[in-house]
Amino acid sequence: MSREPLSAPSKSPVPLDAGRASDDPPVEVRRSARRKKTVSAHWSGDRVVLQVPARMPAREVGRWEREMVAKLVASRRRNQARSHHRAGDDYLSRRARELSDRHLGGRARPASISWSSRQNTRWGSATPATGTIRISRRLYSVPEWVLDAVIFHELCHLIEAGHGPAFRALESRLPDMERAQAFLDGAAWALSSPPDADVDAGPEGT
Repeated sequence: MSREPLSAPSKSPVPLDAGRASDDPPVEVRRSARRKKTVSAHWSGDRVVLQVPARMPAREVGRWEREMVAKLVASRRRNQARSHHRAGDDYLSRRARELSDRHLGGRARPASISWSSRQNTRWGSATPATGTIRISRRLYSVPEWVLDAVIFHELCHLIEAGHGPAFRALESRLPDMERAQAFLDGAAWALSSPPDADVDAGPEGT
């Protein structure tokens, strides 16, 4: 998927106040001559950056702004609510117990499982000798099935320390494991990209 240089788009102001709620975030419109049909939007701090084709009429830009801002704000609110719900280690303990009982016959019982702010290069870690599991705080806002997959992966390590066939057989008991891995691969790419990296949202009109 191609990405444009951040210096290419013009940043001419476009009047988009009509129809915007007073508590909506500020929006910066970037017009790009290289864009023909695609429109994208992303957060940059507390503002929204909307990237549109250079010749898109102001009315169309306004329509896209309202649509994209609504989606981004709703997504951020869902993530904040999800993060608040998961804030304590008790949540992780409940999920670990449920996953172990459902897919591992209760064989994996961590002595402790907790959120960690030090897990910057891994999503999680397990120490079989002590029965401890640490989960990266970067997973606060991911979908539950993704967090479950990371917890389950570490639970399997309490039974099988390595990544051999026995471990993979245990891990495969979770139906969403491969889908979650694909999600995490994408998340890892996003975290390694520049903050304002442009990802196309799709062609105009779809």
